[in-house]
Parts: sequence; C-alpha cells; structure tokens
Amino acid sequence: MELPRFAVVDLETTGLRTDRHRIVQLAMVTVDAEGSVHDSWDSFVRLRWPLASVGPTDIHGITRSMLRGAPKLRAVVDEFADRLGDSMLVAHNARFDGEFLVRAATQRRRSSRDDLPSKFERRLCTLRMSRRLDPDRRLSHRLGDVCARYDVPLDHAHDARCDALATAAVLPHLLRAHDVTGVADLEPFLDRPRL
Repeated sequence: MELPRFAVVDLETTGLRTDRHRIVQLAMVTVDAEGSVHDSWDSFVRLRWPLASVGPTDIHGITRSMLRGAPKLRAVVDEFADRLGDSMLVAHNARFDGEFLVRAATQRRRSSRDDLPSKFERRLCTLRMSRRLDPDRRLSHRLGDVCARYDVPLDHAHDARCDALATAAVLPHLLRAHDVTGVADLEPFLDRPRL
C-alpha cells in the first residue's frame, strides 16, 4: 500500500500542561514521502482572555500584541482540520502536539465535526523514529540536533512554522533510514493517545 500524504505539525503553547495551558501558534506543512511540499499554513491563536499569559516568550518569541488580531481557537482548529483532510498527522514529539490538538478539538463550543478529536489521535512521531535509530541513546534527538544530522536548516527554532518545515524536511530521511515503504511500516512509530 502506498504511503499517505503527511501533515507535519508544530505548535507553540503557553506551557507544557494540556489541562492548564493553551495553543498560541499552530502550523502545518503537508508533504509526500519524498518531502515535496503540497501545502503550508500557520496561524496565531487569540488568547482566551485579554490579559492571559502568553507563556515563555523568551522561548517562542510570541507576545500578547502578536495575538491581538488572531482568530479564536475554534476557527484555527476548524481550518487546521480542513487542511488536514486524510493526511497522516506527524510531529516531532507527537504525544505533546497531539494531546494539545485533541484537547483543543474537544473543547470547541460548536462541534460541527464530532469525529474531529479522533483525527488527531493517529499520529506519527519523528522523535520516536529518530530514537529507534539510536538504541543506545548516544545522540540527542532534539529537533535542532536531528536537523543538524541530516543537514536540514532550522531557522528560528520554536517558531511553529519553522519547526514544522524543518520536521517535514527531516521526515523523508527518517522514512528511508527505517526502509518505510508502506503504511504498515509506520506502525512502530505511531503515538497512541493516553487513556
């Protein structure tokens, strides 16, 4: 069976806990197995309250003023889902990104897509793929270090769009390294939602 298109995602948040923190930037780059880009999209997300914390600005560089005119989370998640289509969700540390996406989809007030959270539950993890190539854990598997190993530029780390583009460029290298030729070959690298 042929490989699907991959929707490589990254997001920036106000913190690390899905029960307390929010998405402030979301990006997606849709690629095929060879790394050809078919779509690229990103959006900031308006804060829930005007004085809400934007989180670690020293890491992601996002300020409150950058989020003022941004769409609300519901609109961002709806557009994200439309662009995702039937592509397989991919992220570097898919558990983190996926859990935030599942929570955002679940919390939307208007649920025009009841199955939306389930679309975010099947996700391919490039972090897991990278770690499997290094069973003795002698290397760092942070995105910047993985990019350096494959000679992939990573401009502006911790910007969702830049991180998604870099992860999309690393993905074909990881697919080749694991001899992935069909969907079944991806099974060991899929992140499963927490129960």
